[in-house]
Amino acid sequence: MADVDGVKDAKNFQAGVPQQTEGFFLKGSNSLDWGMKNRLARIFNPVSGNTVMLAVDHGYFQGPTTGLERIDLDILPLVPYADTLMLTRGILRSIVPPSLTLPIVIRASGGSSILKELSNEEIAVAVEDSVRMNVSAMAVQVFIGGEYEKQSIHNMTRLIDEGIRVGIPTLAVTAVGKDMARDARYFRLATRICAELGAHYVKTYYIEDGFETVTSCCPVPIVIAGGKKIPEADALTMAYRAIQCGANGVDMGRNIFQSEDPKAMIQAVGAVVHNNETPEKALQMFNDLKNQG
Repeated sequence: MADVDGVKDAKNFQAGVPQQTEGFFLKGSNSLDWGMKNRLARIFNPVSGNTVMLAVDHGYFQGPTTGLERIDLDILPLVPYADTLMLTRGILRSIVPPSLTLPIVIRASGGSSILKELSNEEIAVAVEDSVRMNVSAMAVQVFIGGEYEKQSIHNMTRLIDEGIRVGIPTLAVTAVGKDMARDARYFRLATRICAELGAHYVKTYYIEDGFETVTSCCPVPIVIAGGKKIPEADALTMAYRAIQCGANGVDMGRNIFQSEDPKAMIQAVGAVVHNNETPEKALQMFNDLKNQG
């Protein structure tokens, strides 16, 4: 039994000061449970409201693509500059040290390789395993307009339901169907379907014309995919314009780990995403860091 000798009466109730209850900083997330919000607050910086996700999950359908041949040597040195690491459970368990405190977004869907129809995916990670790995979110591919569209949507809703049960958010990753145009109309459709069916945030592609309509009609946060490797100046400009149009960050892979200087590039991207740095100043930052070696 606790020692009650010397217990003093409480007096400092500050009855004249009402308790403050803050709203959550991410749009569409205020009614979520505490655990969901806490995990999202690890992924998204509460000050800027944005995130730099480092995506290194490409191997689940591409194999050892350029820049990901040795994740232990090439990717782990970049981790301190990212807000979140997106990867597969195999890489997490075999390479990432358990002492890492960075939030993990686990690739939870999978199926065909680049040799087959990519939209034929299923849930590849049980939610109980996500709990064991202490992940902050689970990512699932959604192929709106793809051959297996319905299956991929059901994968997403199943993962959402299982995630809600244990307090883990779901990231819906929109993949463009083969015959679909990459325009605002398509991305409004794809992102809105994901949000309507319960995704907690959505990853999609940036487009030059009308991207602000995509972010404005999606009731949950959007992060943009980095896509194929482009020149550093173009990648920084894309990130800047996406943030200005209402995106809450980037999930960038090849434009970081295939860069001339990946460590310099991820820091420059972070300056754009969190500090609203212009592409010109971010590129100068990249060049300065690269020249420092």
